[in-house]
Amino acid sequence: MRTIALFNQKGGVGKTTTTANLGAALAEAGKRVVLVDLDPQAHLTLHFGIDSDQAPITTYRVLVDGIPLKESLHKVTDRLWVAPSTTDLAVAEHELVNVHERETILRIMAHSEPLDADYVLIDCPPSLGLLSLNAITYATEVFLPLQAHFLALQGMAKLFETVGLVRQSLNPTLRVTGILFCQCDAAARLSAEVVSEVKSFLEGSRGQNEPWSDAIIFETTVRRNVKLAEAPSFGTSIFQYAPTSAGAADYLALA
Repeated sequence: MRTIALFNQKGGVGKTTTTANLGAALAEAGKRVVLVDLDPQAHLTLHFGIDSDQAPITTYRVLVDGIPLKESLHKVTDRLWVAPSTTDLAVAEHELVNVHERETILRIMAHSEPLDADYVLIDCPPSLGLLSLNAITYATEVFLPLQAHFLALQGMAKLFETVGLVRQSLNPTLRVTGILFCQCDAAARLSAEVVSEVKSFLEGSRGQNEPWSDAIIFETTVRRNVKLAEAPSFGTSIFQYAPTSAGAADYLALA
């Protein structure tokens, strides 16, 4: 089983869109996939038309009440499940401040009743707080969705630093395995320059004992595509909403 956190402290870079549609693409390919919504905005949950107010168990209760992650799963298709989020997650960090091993609760609750899955994809919130720490302490891999903007490079350095600290103290198996450029405009000169900068950085880290030393930039890039933005309002993935769109083609290629 591969456990992958989609991690970036910046919002609007494509974490939720990628979690939802990469997960759906893997399920379409015959894999058993669990998606975990750790964002208090609950956009991944909404993406699949799940009403978190009606969900008996959410990731909030997994963390705060110590309920096994497996018990929170909502079946979307025969091969795709979602652990839904709720806005209550916004106060979880305060409620857990004095809890022992608060950074590892998700991992403990995931392992208490093992998941029957080929892939677990975790949608992290746009922050470097306790919720994201729980995600990357449980995960063995990090995928970093990036926009090809200059400021994204500064954020990437901070993300790598955080991953390095977590690997040293909480999760020695953690590594950055993939960088995905989202919302790409192939005609933009700046995009090519930013991609080149990231490539140079990664090439300079080869052979070093860093969590990102073996990371790749995915050959697939996700193009700007309005259909990807429209699909959540229909409570489904891009493959049910617009299967012939560029967005569907890109996530199939990524999978």
